[in-house]
Amino acid sequence: MGRRKKGDAVSGWICLDKPYDLTSTHAVGRVRRIFNAQKAGHAGTLDPLATGILPIALGEATKTVPFLVDADKTYRFSIEWGRSTTTLDREGATTASSDVRPSPQAVEAALPHFLGEIEQVPPAYSAIKVDGERAYDLARAGETVELAARTVTIHQARVTAAPDADHVEIEIDCGKGTYVRALVRDLADRLGACGHVSALRRTRVGPFHEGSAISLEMLEDLGHKARCLEALLPVETALDDIPELAVNTEDAFKLKQGRPIVLVPRQVEALRTRLAPGSRTVSAMADGVVVALCEMRMGRLEPTRVFHL
Repeated sequence: MGRRKKGDAVSGWICLDKPYDLTSTHAVGRVRRIFNAQKAGHAGTLDPLATGILPIALGEATKTVPFLVDADKTYRFSIEWGRSTTTLDREGATTASSDVRPSPQAVEAALPHFLGEIEQVPPAYSAIKVDGERAYDLARAGETVELAARTVTIHQARVTAAPDADHVEIEIDCGKGTYVRALVRDLADRLGACGHVSALRRTRVGPFHEGSAISLEMLEDLGHKARCLEALLPVETALDDIPELAVNTEDAFKLKQGRPIVLVPRQVEALRTRLAPGSRTVSAMADGVVVALCEMRMGRLEPTRVFHL
């Protein structure tokens, strides 16, 4: 007999509004304790100094994390002009200073240079591994960290406010792997100025956004009242871009056993029109609950991830 897992078999997503000065790992731990969940994970690390959307998966929802890691994101951030820092944010030591204060119009005019697919060198103070070590650990130890440029995608970028001459606020929509701190570094260089990120907030990760977010304090309060399940979003929330197929009880049983099911021609044609280019992934649903993630091949659905809900 297998050893019983500790905790409760709770499954779903929490759209957490992560507070300032808390690591993503610690946020996951606190949410897991609130639910006494057997298993938990997050989709997309958020820096301790950043606030905003941190989707946390519990139980069976952890099987859908890979589909959310690749999701587009929206960030809102402030640049403070006049000082560049080691960490590219306000916590770092000053590396250079300047009296240049770019106008909002100059910033707006420079932003198109960073749209589309661009090459971006990640910050030295990042979680990227170099010879098995985290880059930020090496940087903090005084070592020179040289990271290779990576291709990232920024879909949109806009100036949203300029409260004074020393600050400008920007919002971007971007793909995975984009570093806001690196964008600010490169934008300041292009404008001949010194600057760093003074505030950073993530407002969206795929289908998770501020409108469905809950603070840690509110979640803990619900936990004390034994009402935390009210904040739980369905496992399939992370699968909003994947076409669904309703299956009957018999086919659901087969899929849960890891066996493929045969599709009729009309189902194949309907799914082909909804699949993203190059994708074969389909979400099989029974009575509104996800049963399995499947690959559509040769007129069949072959289960790749099975859910026990």
